[in-house]
Amino acid sequence: MNARDLDVLGELCTPAMARRWRAWVTPFQASFPDMRMEVVELVEEGDTVVGRFTCSGTHSGEWRGQAPTGRRFEDVDEVYFFTFEGERISAAWGLEDTLARLRQLGL
Repeated sequence: MNARDLDVLGELCTPAMARRWRAWVTPFQASFPDMRMEVVELVEEGDTVVGRFTCSGTHSGEWRGQAPTGRRFEDVDEVYFFTFEGERISAAWGLEDTLARLRQLGL
């Protein structure tokens, strides 16, 4: 995510998951081109990995129909469950503190 190298999704994910992830990440990165993710914690059990992350970025492009504010959000919490098939991510489900992000952006 931080390197903006979406080509690596083909190595990390099943083809279907790579397409879904790319469809979600591409517009988010356009809205927040300096976006950074930090890993807080990873926990593995069987074929599932749970990741806790923080995300920061500057609102420089339209996001959810909102014009860019130029404001920055910092350390917004995110938690994702990743399911693996072999060595590739086949599914992901997550929660993000969107309210904190909206408040920090003044939206």
